[in-house]
Amino acid sequence: MTELLTAGQMREIEQAAMARGAVSGLTLMERAGHGAVEAMFRAWPDLAQSRHSALVLCGPGNNGGDGFVIARLLRQRGWSVTLYLFGDATRLPPDAQTNCDRWREIGAVQPLDAVASDGPPVTLLVDALFGTGLTRPLGPDLAAPLQRGMTRADRVLAVDAPSGLCMDSGRVLGTDGIACRADLTVSFHAEKLGHRLADGPAHCGSVAVQDIGLAHAPDPAQVSLVTGAQGWAGLSKQGAAHKYGHGHALILTGGAGRTGAARLAARGALRIGAGLVTLGVPGAAQMEVAAQITALMLSRIDDAPALSAALEDDRLNALCLGPGLGLERAQALVPAALAAGPGRGVVLDADALTAFAEDPAALFGQLHPRCVLTPHAGEFARLFPDLAAPLKETPDEGPALSKVAATRAAARRAGCVVLFKGADTVIADPSGACAVHSATYDRAAPWLATAGAGDVLAGFIAGLLARGLAPMQAARTASWLHVEAARSFGPGLIAEDLPEALPRVLRGLR
Repeated sequence: MTELLTAGQMREIEQAAMARGAVSGLTLMERAGHGAVEAMFRAWPDLAQSRHSALVLCGPGNNGGDGFVIARLLRQRGWSVTLYLFGDATRLPPDAQTNCDRWREIGAVQPLDAVASDGPPVTLLVDALFGTGLTRPLGPDLAAPLQRGMTRADRVLAVDAPSGLCMDSGRVLGTDGIACRADLTVSFHAEKLGHRLADGPAHCGSVAVQDIGLAHAPDPAQVSLVTGAQGWAGLSKQGAAHKYGHGHALILTGGAGRTGAARLAARGALRIGAGLVTLGVPGAAQMEVAAQITALMLSRIDDAPALSAALEDDRLNALCLGPGLGLERAQALVPAALAAGPGRGVVLDADALTAFAEDPAALFGQLHPRCVLTPHAGEFARLFPDLAAPLKETPDEGPALSKVAATRAAARRAGCVVLFKGADTVIADPSGACAVHSATYDRAAPWLATAGAGDVLAGFIAGLLARGLAPMQAARTASWLHVEAARSFGPGLIAEDLPEALPRVLRGLR
């Protein structure tokens, strides 16, 4: 499992290692400095071939201590290094003080406010002002010299975190919204939540994780990063004597002229491996849908009694309601779908969520553990307004509320899996298990921001539920495959392309 840590969890890991005598703080600082330089040369091998110039900005804590080590190592390679310190050198923590003294044997320490904007250009700016524990915004006395330094540098390296960023939430602290924008951020031991959430990827540039010799047992409270289609491995080996052995998904459509979204979801469910997929269509839309489908099946479902009757067939083991469903139809059909009991997986998306915006508790009271809610930010705010409001506000201090914390709280309240969509998709279940699916850095797919893409994702989840995956696993696997299909297709993608790009992705997995 690839873990994403909070600042507090990282501190506990470091303190536990030092308490048992496995490593000293000074050794960790030295390893961090060496690791940052190694990561920099690995990312930018041209910098290792000759001597260059650097500005190193050090803060008043141990992150600044890492900066002193980096400055010393670069100077030993023949670089021209100018170092600036924020605060009083005599008040540095002991390990940082030791490395400050070591640097002073070979170079000067200047006050941070001495950074000039009209100085000569430099190859590199090292941001070692503040690390993962930052709890306050960068004031003008910090932001101005940082910005002056960035204007002079060809490249910016952030040590553990771009200064100004809350690393528990990925959000920039303060109404001015000022934070370092790095080209490379080096994280130690593991990535932090802020490297993947909210503003984090835009400010980190890219992230390299360096091992500094720490070990710890996995903690269920830690958040995992979705790095593959783990649920697919078992399904790809699954044998079935009949199509019903791979499940039967029912996707409910809206009325005439509103069936396209559900058809996208249904195609997604079929492509991801559901043995059968039926579209439940009101009579007025039957001809429209019949003219558009081939492998998909069609069943007339006008109202709640008709849906209840259809669900008497226990071979229908997964449902998807919401894409293009319409609010009135959603208000009628969602209760009927949920009343059929927890034996079926149910995906609720789009209109199936918005239909309960006036009384979310009425929806939560009907949900069961086999449900998956898939809101985007607007739908999340309608169902969980108290959780969404702080995410929209500018945090004045850290640790700020994160999308992870909000989604975990939402899952506990709803009593089922919640998949909060975005480039930083967060998936949580009521137990607190949580994963982040990050479509950023080398997995960015900005062309996925296209109408209907979320409908296909809902269909992918429904298809995996029909195949027998548990809700959390279905949501994680569908999210990863959704982005892989988009990346496989490339720019120019429209929602219809996603199901058709999926077979190539799945062949690559096998």
